[in-house]
Amino acid sequence: MTAVTTLTARALLLDMDSTLVNSEAVVERCWRRWAAEQGLDADEVMTVVHGRQGWATMAALLPDRPMERNMADNRRMLAQETSDMDGVVPVPGAPAFMTALARLPHALVTSADIALSDARMGAAGLPMPAVRITAESVSASKPDPEGFLKGAAELGFAPEDCLVFEDSEAGIEAGRAAGMRVIGVGDRAAALAPTAHVRDLTQVRVEARADGVIALHLTD
Repeated sequence: MTAVTTLTARALLLDMDSTLVNSEAVVERCWRRWAAEQGLDADEVMTVVHGRQGWATMAALLPDRPMERNMADNRRMLAQETSDMDGVVPVPGAPAFMTALARLPHALVTSADIALSDARMGAAGLPMPAVRITAESVSASKPDPEGFLKGAAELGFAPEDCLVFEDSEAGIEAGRAAGMRVIGVGDRAAALAPTAHVRDLTQVRVEARADGVIALHLTD
């Protein structure tokens, strides 16, 4: 018999990469190339990159490096990623999930910038939420909670009324720091003790209740 976990919220805050959009192949290509340029171990680099803005990853890996070099490399990396959509597809279940949210309060909260989020959501065939928090919207990268707090504020809900969907350590930490519950998506999230976990979005059923509550029914 299938077990079902139900969580309720009034608004949903959605990460993009590896939560709605599978862009893992592009991220691997770009960051392994950057690691080779810096003489860093690519496998070690890949443990840090997910969920953060590029400059924040670079600062974590090379703490003595001038920030202006990180920012310059970040701009170059974003341009490379935005022009490379090879292998970018929706996470299983994402199209139906986004359709179910069409009339419900939800926002995209991503470490990508506007151009990259446009490109990846478009390549995956997913609708862009009306409210979007991107790299341009914040002064601090995840795991800082600024992005999630801004998303909640723009939707008009208190943090405790919001539920976050995230895949990465930085993102899950950001959601927790914002005072929100977190549904972890994918293998990476399973070991990070989110409030609840799903393999992908095929395991999520959205129910819009008459009182404005959104019920998320998660199957194992």
